[in-house]
Amino acid sequence: MKKYILILLLLIIFSACTQTSPERLTGFVNPLIGTDEDGHTFPGALVPFGMVQLSPDNGDHGYNWCSGYHYSSSHIVGFSHTHYSGTGAEDLCDISVFPLVDTEATPKSIRSGFSHEDEVAIPGYYSVLLKTFDIKAELTATVHCGMHRYTFPESKNPAIKLDLGFGNGLEARVGHNGDEPLECYFKKINDSTVVGFRRSIGFVGERCVYFAAQTSKPFDDLTLFADSTRVNSKLEARAVRVSSFLSFPETKNGEQVLMKVAISSANIEGALAGLQEIEDWDFEAVKKNAENAWETELGKIKVTSPDPAFKETFYTAAYHCYFAPFRYDDALGNYSGADQKSHSGKNIYTLSSLWDTYRAAAPLFTLTQTERLPDIINSYLEFYRQHGLLPSWELYFDEANVMPGYHAVPIIADAILKDIKGFDSNFALEAMIATANEDIRESDFYRQYGYVPDDLDPRQRGVTKTVEYAFDDWCIAQVARKLNKQAIYEEFMKRSGYWKNVFDSASGFARPKDASGKWMLPFNPKVSIGFQEGNAWIYTWYVPQDVYGLIQAMGGTEKFSQKLDSLYNAPDAPYNDRKNNGFYGLSEFSNEPSHHVPYLYSYVGKPGQTAEKVNHILTNFYSNQPNGLCGNDDCGQMSAWYVLSSMGFYPVNPANGEYVFGSPLAEKSEITLGNGKRFVVKAENLSKKNIYIQKAMLNGKPIFQSFIRHSEIMKGGVLVLYMGSKPSETWGTKAEDMPGK
Repeated sequence: MKKYILILLLLIIFSACTQTSPERLTGFVNPLIGTDEDGHTFPGALVPFGMVQLSPDNGDHGYNWCSGYHYSSSHIVGFSHTHYSGTGAEDLCDISVFPLVDTEATPKSIRSGFSHEDEVAIPGYYSVLLKTFDIKAELTATVHCGMHRYTFPESKNPAIKLDLGFGNGLEARVGHNGDEPLECYFKKINDSTVVGFRRSIGFVGERCVYFAAQTSKPFDDLTLFADSTRVNSKLEARAVRVSSFLSFPETKNGEQVLMKVAISSANIEGALAGLQEIEDWDFEAVKKNAENAWETELGKIKVTSPDPAFKETFYTAAYHCYFAPFRYDDALGNYSGADQKSHSGKNIYTLSSLWDTYRAAAPLFTLTQTERLPDIINSYLEFYRQHGLLPSWELYFDEANVMPGYHAVPIIADAILKDIKGFDSNFALEAMIATANEDIRESDFYRQYGYVPDDLDPRQRGVTKTVEYAFDDWCIAQVARKLNKQAIYEEFMKRSGYWKNVFDSASGFARPKDASGKWMLPFNPKVSIGFQEGNAWIYTWYVPQDVYGLIQAMGGTEKFSQKLDSLYNAPDAPYNDRKNNGFYGLSEFSNEPSHHVPYLYSYVGKPGQTAEKVNHILTNFYSNQPNGLCGNDDCGQMSAWYVLSSMGFYPVNPANGEYVFGSPLAEKSEITLGNGKRFVVKAENLSKKNIYIQKAMLNGKPIFQSFIRHSEIMKGGVLVLYMGSKPSETWGTKAEDMPGK
């Protein structure tokens, strides 16, 4: 009997040992995706929505280096603590740190060669071998504090350089939105702690980053430079540019020196408090905590696919969605406000690239970041209290005023219409109305004329401004109706129709008009006059609040469908210097105004055409390579499109609570919703050829609509999409089954 018991125990042990551990989703993330061509992402270390975004900087300047790093570079000049992800502007890269050996301590350009073969980038961790100095650099982070670990060779002159003057765009300020220091301050507290600040002007205006840094090994000498001149003081320096060299006693081969750097926008005290987020010098524990934080966020959507490249692309896209907005309040709960005063507030967020993210990133947040979204919206409302308007393109609680529209409105409206609580809806409506009645960015002309006359717009972007204001006004109207404000509803519904004033039914295009009401000549739909980041081929389709009105204005469903065909079937217009250029015919998918357009076929009963176009974009413009994004990720918008579309749906109107079906890439997608329920999408018979939905079942019942409502998703359940190799002749083709009714 004992023999059989022993055999049974051995079998149990063998079975337990052979069972695979749960799949770590962080293992599918490749932070180098998007670092090449125009993706403008960065590979460094951060936690989800963390204030510290610690990453290498190449020291090169220009459009390719908006994030501080570009895959084409072969050298590194430092590791700084703030970065943009996927934007088209140079800024940030504050508080640059760089280890070195056997080099004369001068503020001249010090850099090291590196190879991508020696890089390791995973969520919450980055490492690289600095070949010039034979130093292994490793980075990890908490919300407010970055942690560095430098493995030195044997050296008599090891040092760490802190360059407060360094910032992204420093050498390219003229005609540029780059960053430029105004004042830097450095002070030694003791032989292992230094503090200071960096005040600069850049993309949005003036801002200040305070820092506190601490080393695991005391430094025995300190060299300071003020505006490239060595100063006698060993304690402090103040100048436009300040750099310092912390020199350490000689190191043995393989000896490690660690450093913690915390930041604040409010004061040095807040930065010092941030150091306490890392209580000791256990780098591996901080790294593990950061990776676990990412595992939790990524685990909110689990996809099944036999294609590891797809999973790598998908989870890296999900990863990039959670960089911004990032935490702005420091470890003491303070931050510098829009009024240049210090404020107290917990869970305040900044970096609001709203012209981009309201389209898909924000609707994704209503599914996966329901608990965080009220804090983000309250941050918008706090900005309104201090600034008088909701943010448009905001960083460090300052307004850039670079893009049209008042697109905090659809994000707030979407949350209200989806019954997300945690902020004052009536106050939000007040803020939305005040912002919609602003007298900047030609919105006063919009209200006066019912459109923005291009001859009155100094930058000639009247059509873009008109159609984007009209959509935002529709969002305000829906909130007013929900809050029983009938007069406000009627006023803003009228304004939401102003897009018709710039639509020319004769040509079938939205086009610029002058103040006398005449169409401006000459007119070429491929030319950008009248538009911002687009042309008539791009912006004619931008009426997500009234697609059927646009269909009617074009002359009916057949003409609308033919116009879409003309858009996508035209010869591609590629950029010669980009392999992944994002052009699909005349549609420039690399830019956000084109993101909803492939789904418009479903509004004329052709979901098969939507599937075809969506599948083409998913499989041609995204990949798991460094150039795997066809354009700027723009704080996660490009990635959010991929995440949603890969699961099989997308919000054409990002504030009406509908998601239009497309063509999934995942065989199964399981979403853990903010209310604790789970919603599963299964794609049966999915293959590279079977990209068309034949029929759909929701919780065992057939559905014929080519869309699903947010309220249905939030109930949890299972949606099964049955796929085939040809478009269905019946599913989603009837008028009553089309979206937006």
